Amino acid sequence: MDVESCLLEGFLQRIKVERDLIEKELKEAKYDFEKAKHAIEEGDFKWSIVKSYYSMFHAARAVLFSLGLKERRHFAIRVVLEDLNMKGKLESKFISDFSAALGAREDADYRYTYSQETAAYLLRAAGDFLARMKRLAKKS
Repeated sequence: MDVESCLLEGFLQRIKVERDLIEKELKEAKYDFEKAKHAIEEGDFKWSIVKSYYSMFHAARAVLFSLGLKERRHFAIRVVLEDLNMKGKLESKFISDFSAALGAREDADYRYTYSQETAAYLLRAAGDFLARMKRLAKKS
């Protein structure tokens, strides 16, 4: 599925670009990242995974908002990230990390499967992802 298909199917919708909405999403992403850091320090690996994913989710939403898009389903975010990659605006590493975080969050939430190693990996990935999405959101 591509961006145009997502728009036609209603998984994405066009919105007016509003800087305050973008900043709000980046603020939420930073908040979730800090919570993920605290959770791993406290040995709560499940919560760290969940919050790392949501940090990435909100950071990516900021980018979508900067492009005048809003997702209706989480998978539509990946579609937009892949589109940015095809246009040479985003490295594929960030798409892989987002997908890994989504899968790990689902495993932690629904299958009660999580580990310290996964939490540590996703925390690092979420920090890199947040920094990259901030730069991308500011360019748009």
